[in-house]
Amino acid sequence: MQLTTKGLIIKEQSTGESDRIVTLLTADFGLIRAFVRRAKTFKNQNLSSTSLFVYGDFTLYKGKDAYVVDSASPIEVFFDLRNDIETLSLAQYFAQLTYFLGAEEHPAPETLRLVLNALHLLCKGNKSKKLIKAVVEMRMLCLGGYMPNLLGCYRCGVYETDIMFFDIEEGCIYCKDCFRNNALEAPLSVVTAIRYICLSDISKVYSFSLGDENMNILSDICEKYMLSRVESKLPTLDFYKKIVTE
Repeated sequence: MQLTTKGLIIKEQSTGESDRIVTLLTADFGLIRAFVRRAKTFKNQNLSSTSLFVYGDFTLYKGKDAYVVDSASPIEVFFDLRNDIETLSLAQYFAQLTYFLGAEEHPAPETLRLVLNALHLLCKGNKSKKLIKAVVEMRMLCLGGYMPNLLGCYRCGVYETDIMFFDIEEGCIYCKDCFRNNALEAPLSVVTAIRYICLSDISKVYSFSLGDENMNILSDICEKYMLSRVESKLPTLDFYKKIVTE
């Protein structure tokens, strides 16, 4: 069996003396794990095309137990991610989050577009990293089946008040009259931003802005909600947070 697809490499690991295993995020097939034979060989034509964050055209064939990369041709290598340790560490976090929330043999066109756009924005450097991070976390959770209930206050149904509260545990919002003690306070502009992240067209999902204070609140809510739903440890997030606090 042979298939041809476009994909983004979100994980790589060495195996044996010269082989590599890569994980591709594809629109048509979701996550695909594949061997790159003799990847460490200097003359291997697939060496540069099967590195982390390469987006390209891949031809794979199904071996006895796994896919094997037959050929690879890069479309975008996102070289500028490596110009800055903070940018690179955030991209690595996105890759790990994608790996944990993705699924094999399940189409993922929106997830691929979400991550590709995030990497493009990181390379350009003209968008807040906190905004990009919050969008990736919350929208990827929505795509993974964890969309919070944002239609109105979970208790009384009111659509909006000037201050609302986001319940991390329950994944819902409350108005200022119905808030729970363990819910996080969020100005209406932050709740509006969360609604936009969850419900807007994927091509426009990064197209909003917030002031610094509200951006910090949004960032805190999205990260905590993500951590409440992803059970695996995320060392790339820990490393990123260490970088930005030093």
